[in-house]
Amino acid sequence: MVKSILYAAGEAQPFASTGGLGDVMGALPATIKKNYPNCDVRAVMPLYSKIGDNYKSRMVFLRWITVRLGWRTVYCGIFTLELNGIKWYFIDNEHYFKRRGLYGDFDDGERFSYFSVCVLEMMRALDFYPDILHCNDWQTALAVILLKQKYYEYTNYKKIRAIFTIHNIQYQGVFDMGLLSDIFNLPYKDKGIVEYDGLINLMKGAIVCADKVTTVSPQYSKEIQTPDLSCGLYHITQMYSYKLTGIVNGIDYDAWNPETDRALPANYSADSLDNKSICKRELQRYFRLPEKSDAPIISMITRLVEPKGVDLVKRVIDEIMGEDVQFILLGTGDYDYERYFDYLNGSYTNKYRAIIDFDRDLSRLIYAGSDIFLMPSRSEACGLSQMISSRYGTLPLVHETGGLYDTIKSFKDGGNGFTFKEYNAHEMLFMLKDAIAMYKKQPDEWKKLQKTAMKTDFSWDKSAESYYVLYNSIGY
Repeated sequence: MVKSILYAAGEAQPFASTGGLGDVMGALPATIKKNYPNCDVRAVMPLYSKIGDNYKSRMVFLRWITVRLGWRTVYCGIFTLELNGIKWYFIDNEHYFKRRGLYGDFDDGERFSYFSVCVLEMMRALDFYPDILHCNDWQTALAVILLKQKYYEYTNYKKIRAIFTIHNIQYQGVFDMGLLSDIFNLPYKDKGIVEYDGLINLMKGAIVCADKVTTVSPQYSKEIQTPDLSCGLYHITQMYSYKLTGIVNGIDYDAWNPETDRALPANYSADSLDNKSICKRELQRYFRLPEKSDAPIISMITRLVEPKGVDLVKRVIDEIMGEDVQFILLGTGDYDYERYFDYLNGSYTNKYRAIIDFDRDLSRLIYAGSDIFLMPSRSEACGLSQMISSRYGTLPLVHETGGLYDTIKSFKDGGNGFTFKEYNAHEMLFMLKDAIAMYKKQPDEWKKLQKTAMKTDFSWDKSAESYYVLYNSIGY
């Protein structure tokens, strides 16, 4: 049986996060530890300047070491903090991690090459060699590659099995081949491991080297083997399909709970839904919308980028607003989409509100006070919003792709929401009209569907069990 696991990622809740990966890292290690208390579960991430002082003040400095990065000898500080039974490690180097954001700098390749090397060297410094090294996305892909191509020759590293999880195949860690040894510590003989289309592709290298590769939903594991949704990597994902496993993410049931959520004006449950109407009225008041109980509120909490399906919404927004509905959007993203959806605030003054911002507390009120949650993503590795909205009794309407397909099934088949198959604006619109009609004309069916959605098990317990079974399937 697996006795020890080290998770490595570029972000994690509650320390510093930009999205779904951070949520996974905040929940999966803790759930594994809770359900398998005899397993030694640890995690490592960069010590970003964005991490709050409430956490930094609790960190303990362990030691410092130097690591080799190409021709450089570089400082690496190791701090630790225990949270939810997990021993967290933080890699300190202000040159690389004292930045305004987590990603998007010109030297990201060097920054996360450094981090990957530190993950491996930290094991030696702390005399901790886990049974499983679980790396996530391209930022830690090099740790998998170096483990199998270089560190595997050292006795203490031989037993370590590597899991690599693809959270978003769009970001592959692609760099010029001239950086092979200068930045990525790889000799020329290992060029073939990472080379793809004449460039270094770290995700490709991790897929080749890892013992197992996971995606964050079964459907996504199939989709990334197709030319349309693999972002050009389907030759590799098809070749190594025998390594692929899809495991759906969960959501934190303590963090997302309408019975206890302090951000709500009133709490409620699947067995007592009356107070959800209070949340709806408060949402309408917040946005200065007419307090109409018979008009369903359609909401979106999303990044305003094309893969999230906002192009479909833009195409049929006039038809949507022609219905007796209210529409609320919260999100940021591409400038053109931000301008467009903000512009609509002046077009549908009594029915539509868009807030171009990210506001976690406001998102909770929107989840609770809305009736229909629109999530028409063209592609979605897993998605969390459809599960959160279900938990709050706001029925999801989704495109059948990736994790949306795996988590939301059509009410017509006894499922927990509304779905449309083809990525088409009018197919989305027709399903939206079906949802509006049910809300207005079949209130008993609507309430029944709400309860079904709220009682669907989206907890991390099932997902953690699947991961633990996977860990034990590769030699322990």
